[in-house]
Amino acid sequence: MALLDIKGLKTHFTTDDGILQAVDGVDISINRGETLCVVGESGCGKTVTAMSILKLIAMPPGKIVAGEIIFEGRDLVPLSSSELDDIRAKEIGFIFQEPMTSLNPVLTIGEQIAESLRRHEAVTKKQALERTIEMLKLVQIPNAAGRVHHYPHQFSGGMRQRVMIAMALACRPKLVIADEPTTALDVTIQAQILDLLQDMKERFGMAVMLITHAMGVVAETAQRVVVMYAGKVVEEAPVDELFGNPRHPYTQGLIRSIPRIDLDAEHKTRLEAIGGSVPILINPTPGCRFAPRCKHAMSICAEREPRLREIAPGHRIACHLGDAQ
Repeated sequence: MALLDIKGLKTHFTTDDGILQAVDGVDISINRGETLCVVGESGCGKTVTAMSILKLIAMPPGKIVAGEIIFEGRDLVPLSSSELDDIRAKEIGFIFQEPMTSLNPVLTIGEQIAESLRRHEAVTKKQALERTIEMLKLVQIPNAAGRVHHYPHQFSGGMRQRVMIAMALACRPKLVIADEPTTALDVTIQAQILDLLQDMKERFGMAVMLITHAMGVVAETAQRVVVMYAGKVVEEAPVDELFGNPRHPYTQGLIRSIPRIDLDAEHKTRLEAIGGSVPILINPTPGCRFAPRCKHAMSICAEREPRLREIAPGHRIACHLGDAQ
């Protein structure tokens, strides 16, 4: 049985212009101990999908209108916020995209990490502090015993992200959701954070759901990949299969936009760009949502929405070209 199984998830937002269908029928599963990457351009519904799992979206205007989120055999959708508090941080950790806006500026980092330990585990204030220092050491914060009393503004961006990882992992959750944890960091620090996340995953035996738009990150970290476009899953495959044999035109476009040092050394090729932009999901047009940007689009693509189906073991796509490729 999968650790997390999302079935037919629909998360919509009420706006002045109408209902925004941010996530519209998403199916995703995550197995114990694996790293699943969810990729796609900004506006494809990745973050809303992730935040819907723990109901971290604002309600209203957001609302889960359909679907199931099964975690260890229990549907999280009907649970109240107070019931989900027993699962947040304890069973499912969340690493946010921008730590400076997620950390409380008037509390020390030690107080913020210790809060979840005291909330979920029977520890004294002293024990919580000792565990907090231990976590800061694990995420390689120098002088952890001293810096535990510092405030978020006294840390660099990379160090704040390490604090966020320590906070998310303090209670040893079974699943950690990382929402683009390296977006605001420079390339060197990005690599360090990804290595740290992988090390923590192996140390604690947890599963990781990594949200990103960087295909290079996917190739380095994932066992399995889900590609999202305009609120829907358009392709899913093991990482080697996805890069070796991408079947959806959108996935192909994403991969062709990545610089290849091994190929460019022999013959230089211009990187491809996917024309257009992700559609606004208020009253979306019928058919395939990628069709207006797809160079392979056929008449059926504008008339009928493609069904997500398996074309090889573990490899699913939602494309009318699937049978012909």
